[in-house]
Amino acid sequence: MATLREGWGGVGHNKGEVDNQTVHLDSEVAAEVDRLAKTYADELIVFRRDLHAHPEPSREEVRTTKAVADRLLAAGLTPSTLSVGTGLTCDIGPSAPHMGRVALRADLDALRVADEKSVAYRSTRPGVCHACGHDVHTAVVLGAGLVLAELAATGMLRHGVRLIFQPSEEVIPGGALDVIEAGGLDGVDQIFGLHCDPRLDVGMVGLRTGSLTSAADRVHVRLTGPGGHTARPHLSADLIHALGTLVSQLPSALSRRVDPRSGLTLVWGRVHAGAAANAIPMEGEAEGTLRCLDARVWETAADLVPALVRDIVAPYGVGVEAEVHRGVPPVVNDPLAVSLMQDAVESTLGRGAVATTEQSLGGEDFAWYLMRVRGCMARLGVRAPGNPMPYDLHQGTFDVDEHAIVVGVRLLVAAALLAGGWDEALTGS
Repeated sequence: MATLREGWGGVGHNKGEVDNQTVHLDSEVAAEVDRLAKTYADELIVFRRDLHAHPEPSREEVRTTKAVADRLLAAGLTPSTLSVGTGLTCDIGPSAPHMGRVALRADLDALRVADEKSVAYRSTRPGVCHACGHDVHTAVVLGAGLVLAELAATGMLRHGVRLIFQPSEEVIPGGALDVIEAGGLDGVDQIFGLHCDPRLDVGMVGLRTGSLTSAADRVHVRLTGPGGHTARPHLSADLIHALGTLVSQLPSALSRRVDPRSGLTLVWGRVHAGAAANAIPMEGEAEGTLRCLDARVWETAADLVPALVRDIVAPYGVGVEAEVHRGVPPVVNDPLAVSLMQDAVESTLGRGAVATTEQSLGGEDFAWYLMRVRGCMARLGVRAPGNPMPYDLHQGTFDVDEHAIVVGVRLLVAAALLAGGWDEALTGS
């Protein structure tokens, strides 16, 4: 049976209900986790490279799903493929009546970005590669599952764990909703995930309480009018002027209608109208992304944006269609879950491995899980120590130091083991 020891901890993270106590793995248990993780290290690197060489974009992760399922089956586990055809879940260990399962999440899909690396495992699919590290995330959660299965067989796993291998993170609103609809969170009360961070050295883990990533919605506005000659704008509706006024004024108008601490920002990516210099067009469009770090403000933006659009263009007599297409909420890490993850880092990597990570305005559909259960996403350092030129995410040159895989495995296994101790502290059982 895994043992725990208590002490003061959670630098900068108030644990509230558990009286600022931290729960660490017993040193013998931590050593066993380390030993088991290392036994899978070479296999997981080979597995990751195979995924990297055979990337599949969102909604097409058939081969990837099968590869993960086959390895879990070989370990004596029972994975279940989602009804959408890609992605899977797999339960490990007991499910005690008084506590929920702990979920560990990976994402499977690759990006439609050409692989520009000269490596043996370079993508074999033109225009598609794992430029965001999802192959690493998948290898890490698979490895964590294999280690946890061994621990469960020896009675060292006291509660149930669910592995979630999610499809379609790179599209909105994201495959997390497919997992949730399929019951992937049923019986789960905590969830943890890692995301590659090329700015952190291998062996470092970035943590942040509260908003980690931004909500990401798409704004689409269409203006219409009768059209006419540019010599007589007063007889028509000057649609170009209305559109220009809209795209310049709407972002600043939004900033005056919401709490500035929310980080709400609108950036246009496409503006189009007209085909001739001397003709006022009959329609024009603008599209952009709306990002926000505050979940409460995000919930109001879908109504606020269309209202402001109508107010801004009202003087110009044009027709208005304005929509906010929901993408993903912000990832808001729960303080208790962050503290548990910090305890996991310190138990496996030492106190010096904890780093404070910056907020990002990128979108991440892990947020949908956190709208329903307590959890935390951490940043996994993947930069080779001493490398002055890290490969950035979403670039065809992106790659990782593969020593990060076993680091991630140790960390998620520790988080899963510690979660049982935290459940007991929180429930008094």
